[in-house]
Amino acid sequence: MTVAVVGSLSLDSVDGGAPRIGGCPFYAARALRVLGAPAVIVAKCAAPDRQLLLPPLIRLGVPVVWQDSSVSAAFSFSYESERRIMTVQAIADPWTPAEVVGPLAHARWVHVAPLTRADFPAETLAALARGRRVSLDGQGLARLPQVGPLTLDGDYDAAVLRSISILKLSEEEAELLVDGYDERALAQLGVREVVVTLGSRGCIVYADGVAELVRAHAVHARDPTGAGDVFATAYLAARSVGAAPTAAARRAAALVTDILSGRAA
Repeated sequence: MTVAVVGSLSLDSVDGGAPRIGGCPFYAARALRVLGAPAVIVAKCAAPDRQLLLPPLIRLGVPVVWQDSSVSAAFSFSYESERRIMTVQAIADPWTPAEVVGPLAHARWVHVAPLTRADFPAETLAALARGRRVSLDGQGLARLPQVGPLTLDGDYDAAVLRSISILKLSEEEAELLVDGYDERALAQLGVREVVVTLGSRGCIVYADGVAELVRAHAVHARDPTGAGDVFATAYLAARSVGAAPTAAARRAAALVTDILSGRAA
């Protein structure tokens, strides 16, 4: 069963450093390389940035389909413990149905990784969902598509969630969108399967109307960038081969621990 990940690459500057590759496609490919799962990555960036952004992704060995954008997404950020402080420097072009449907003809499980609310319009997600199970990162609900300090709000297009089988939220996003992550709160989203990541404390898995805590081993990484992307990708890969939601969350949390601790490359 082929797993696909779709999203924009980004130019990331961490603690004032030089721009480096970022975005879910890169971190997802790290997870998929370790898992050895049949997969394809569909990634977008501006043509002038291909030489910086594509080679590190391609070297991970997962098939990559590139789509052009007038500008590459770009962010600067720093960390205070597990809290990330971000500034949006540039926003990539939105994804169209034509950019995603063709390359994903053989994929039946797809993780969609928006960097802002503008990345994946409802019509693009609807096209993706025909014959597929789609997982969505909650960044695509909460992050405003505007340059400057990253701003979150809960005024998203509810039509986006009609095409979603699995929703991955951060703790901050869950508290913003539905005021928490208990069963009552998560049921308001109308998505049958929701995973709320809690950093080093693990995650909440909501499925079949029940929310369950799945604990994780704390890893104090100097730079935890991409941990959520690794988790979401590993979770979907596990679900695609029949793992139950809580079992998939345990596998995903274990892979995040292995990668952050350096036990898996």
